[in-house]
Amino acid sequence: MSIHITMPALSPTMEEGNLAKWLVKVGDRVEPGQVIAEIETDKATMEVEAVDEGVIAEILVAEGAQGVKVNTPIAVLAGEGESAAVRTSPLAGEVAAKRPEGGRAEGAASGATASYPARTPPPAPSPQGGGGARPLASPLARRLAQQANINLAQLNGTGPHGRIVKRDIEAALSAPRDEAARPQSRELTTQAPDQQAKPPAPFKSLEAHGIRSGSYDLVPLDLMRKTIAKRMTESFRDVPHFPLSIDIEIDGLLKARGDINKRFADSGVKISVNDMCIKAAALALKMVPESNASYTPDGIAQHHHADIAVAVAISGGLITPIIFAAESKGLAQISHEMADLAERARKRKLKPEEYQGGTFSISNMGMLGIKSFASIINEPHGMIMSIGAGEKRPIVKNDALAIATMMSVTVTCDHRVVDGALGAAFLKAFRGFLEDPMAMLL
Repeated sequence: MSIHITMPALSPTMEEGNLAKWLVKVGDRVEPGQVIAEIETDKATMEVEAVDEGVIAEILVAEGAQGVKVNTPIAVLAGEGESAAVRTSPLAGEVAAKRPEGGRAEGAASGATASYPARTPPPAPSPQGGGGARPLASPLARRLAQQANINLAQLNGTGPHGRIVKRDIEAALSAPRDEAARPQSRELTTQAPDQQAKPPAPFKSLEAHGIRSGSYDLVPLDLMRKTIAKRMTESFRDVPHFPLSIDIEIDGLLKARGDINKRFADSGVKISVNDMCIKAAALALKMVPESNASYTPDGIAQHHHADIAVAVAISGGLITPIIFAAESKGLAQISHEMADLAERARKRKLKPEEYQGGTFSISNMGMLGIKSFASIINEPHGMIMSIGAGEKRPIVKNDALAIATMMSVTVTCDHRVVDGALGAAFLKAFRGFLEDPMAMLL
């Protein structure tokens, strides 16, 4: 029996992807764990591994196809005894129509007529099966699970049709064992139909708003921009949020940064204000642990570590790579990790585990000259910090007028998790670390 290879969900929020490149061709034999294709998601270009062994019988989606929905069949592995001869699939032409001009599915000759009806994906079986059936998992995942003593029946597969694959085992190994073994729960809708949230009104054309046709150029939305638009709309609409702002004197911070960089110049260390803000935010979250939290329908999740997601601008949008357990890392390590993550983010070479998750976000637009701003919460984080530019301002010190370098900081808080008093306590701790940088060394 032939096996469909489908467009995988490479992240929890992925709905579609672009098939950037095939690394195999019809007739090639593949093994579990072998990289067979490159997929472009909204954030990065990622490799796709085979979960079954067999021979590539068909390539259903052309290299370069765009907007391929998750779980759409993209290729077929020949079953035992089946021929791997090239066959023409109507699905190939259907999906390839979305790709840029000039691309077409391998084996689909111009003007060819399909020799068999379009395939439909088989129904997705439960990973746990029924009546004690063996969990659906790839051979590689089974071997890794056996080596790590992981019960496959307690995992939810993210591979095709709910199959447990290598990345599910790796995720289970990186999570606390009690969380890894706990089946994911689904929130039940208890509202009456007339009480449930209504979908937003459909968009009216620009012409309907009085803008003349032909007076503008329409740039198509790519996957990143679509995802940003959807997530930010949902966050701003569904999360009850409020801002808290504070001004921080950073002359001591700037002096400490200069001293550190001068002292360790020969070691290649170059600390930025942003690096020091990451460290200070992490320590403040640990000092006020109730603020390092996320809302869930089952309760408030209070995180063990301060995993700081930092906004990095890239072509077409932004991405938030994460400094994990930032409270335990020195400034030199934070600086090195941040530089590496930012460079690979701009090349779209980050792995999902490097930008998914986190407990708190930082967006710094000070280097762009922005004095102050408020960001939209990056769910499921309880807060996001917006950092403005440091600038000389007149202030009052000891009842006398003075000049100091001041920086405006705003945190946008999820009111379900962080109320005003808690947000203020966090900002007080954060300001304390920035105004007395030596405290970060304790």
